[in-house]
Amino acid sequence: MKYYLIAGERSGDFHAANLMRELRGQDAAAQFRYFGGDQMQAQGGELVRHYQDLAIMGFLEAATSILKFRGYLKQCQQDLLAFKPDVLILVDYAGFNLRMAKFAKEHGIRVFYYISPKIWAWNQGRVEQVKARVDKMFVILPFEEEFYQKFGYGVDYTGNPTADAVAEFQPTADFFERNRLDPDKPIIAVLPGSRKQEIEEMLHEMIAILPGFQEYQFVVAGVSNLDPNYYRHFERNGIQFLFDQTFDLLSHAKAALVTSGTATLETALFGVPQIVCYRTSVLSYTIGKMVIKVPYISLVNLIAGRAVVKELIQGDFTARNLLDELRTMLTDPEYMARLKAGYAELREKLGQHQAAKKAAELMVKYLRAG
Repeated sequence: MKYYLIAGERSGDFHAANLMRELRGQDAAAQFRYFGGDQMQAQGGELVRHYQDLAIMGFLEAATSILKFRGYLKQCQQDLLAFKPDVLILVDYAGFNLRMAKFAKEHGIRVFYYISPKIWAWNQGRVEQVKARVDKMFVILPFEEEFYQKFGYGVDYTGNPTADAVAEFQPTADFFERNRLDPDKPIIAVLPGSRKQEIEEMLHEMIAILPGFQEYQFVVAGVSNLDPNYYRHFERNGIQFLFDQTFDLLSHAKAALVTSGTATLETALFGVPQIVCYRTSVLSYTIGKMVIKVPYISLVNLIAGRAVVKELIQGDFTARNLLDELRTMLTDPEYMARLKAGYAELREKLGQHQAAKKAAELMVKYLRAG
């Protein structure tokens, strides 16, 4: 069968690539064409446009990029019709993908959605769009199944692919030596995100607290989809940069400073104490406060249903607050015990399901059933 996939971000590229691998295991004749990234490209098929072109962060930024967005949307629509797939598989990235879902349905193409857009957080009215445009939804967060049921829409919970990836990961034995790190100095992992916009907002503040923690080494998780030279203006004495080694970094870290996103869940599943950070433009934040319907921004707290990790958002995200919170986290045994207990609860809620494999099995089953 022919599969057209759309992933608009780095994490979507990772999850879509795993899904492609499992789809090929279920369907030896699988053909892939996609908007995605390097990891999807490694699975074969044809990359039409890289997700880097699609990366837009925040309400203001989206508004100023509307012409570019429309151009990519039109390109994708034309390419979808030319390819004539058996199914369009969408991966998160709601703004673009829900429009593509509408277009595909209007042209008689089946639509599957793997990893629900976060409409439970804001604009819950989009559930009606999902019901009208998406034939099958495959969710990866346990509370999403209940959320959709409230609107009379049945979905498949496949388990969480991040939990699977962390469980399968094997740390590199010579991690310190290979990366020229000091094995006698504990690591503070710094995960500023994967897009320039968020890195610009986050990283300067995160590394500003280094002088208060001379007994630690700060290691920044860089991503190779950005030019390594881009990171040079963040360089300081005592700070190291590693590229595409986030899991290895987390497996060796004592604590972490993490920009809100999938990385907060990864950090928790590695059992690393963390502070979740987030800041965007004033306009984007103001609009967000009006429309966001959930009490937390981190996946850890959302899944747990309570404040397991500390969130420093917008005005609270300052070097002073970061320094105080990190110092408390590293020195208070009761704080650490509460955090570890929350992480254990999180793992239990997520379970182990081989999410990509389960999703692929269900997708092929539904497609073959007609």
